[in-house]
Amino acid sequence: MSEETDREEHDEHDRAYDAVFWDIGGVLLDLASVREAHAAFVARLVEEFDVDADPDDALERWREVVGEHFRTREGTEFRSAVDGYGEAVDVVVGREVPRDEWFPLFRESTREHVQSVPHAREVVRRLHEAGVYQGVVSDVDTEEGLFLLEQFGVREFLDDVTTSEEVGKTKPNPAMFETALAKSPHPPERTVMVGDRYEHDVAGAAEHGIDGVSHGADDGPAVAHEITDLRELLAVVGVDTAAGEVSR
Repeated sequence: MSEETDREEHDEHDRAYDAVFWDIGGVLLDLASVREAHAAFVARLVEEFDVDADPDDALERWREVVGEHFRTREGTEFRSAVDGYGEAVDVVVGREVPRDEWFPLFRESTREHVQSVPHAREVVRRLHEAGVYQGVVSDVDTEEGLFLLEQFGVREFLDDVTTSEEVGKTKPNPAMFETALAKSPHPPERTVMVGDRYEHDVAGAAEHGIDGVSHGADDGPAVAHEITDLRELLAVVGVDTAAGEVSR
């Protein structure tokens, strides 16, 4: 057995956890940048379709329609965010607008404005290099989730992605965590879930024996670990930060 292989097996034995489940919004994705992207999109919409409205007023109306799209769903049923955006586009423009006419504007605004949370890529990369299994468990449309992960440069380091569109439910529905665990080679007691919402991410994961890591989530009994900087997750998992040259 080589010295490198022996060291890797020793490090794995010493780790506190073998698997990390990631939420996207508020954990890997900076939510403030999403708001900027949506504002830019609606401004483009107003200009492109010659809408007789102030961009700020149009944005407020667009957000109201999107919010209503989600508020009227039944329990934890999945509803497509992109479908909601399309409904809101129709209201702002004043007519039905085919997706192929508005979606390129939306995608352009996303590319220009949406950003990851600081240190997201370096932490995901370091966990990957340490042999930690990583899966995403997120309430997103599959296409949009994969687009964001590619944009942040983390998709190549992830092992699996579980979305609400795939499952048909949103967190904390048990099906979300059951699906993610079925993909993982590690048991729940060797897994942590990093989330920014207590009931959906942290408590939902805890119901399945997964330790919850709060990254901005409310405090509660299900919080096993709390971090304010993603780099702190490396110590939680038990990964040697020095080996990965994670910047401070």
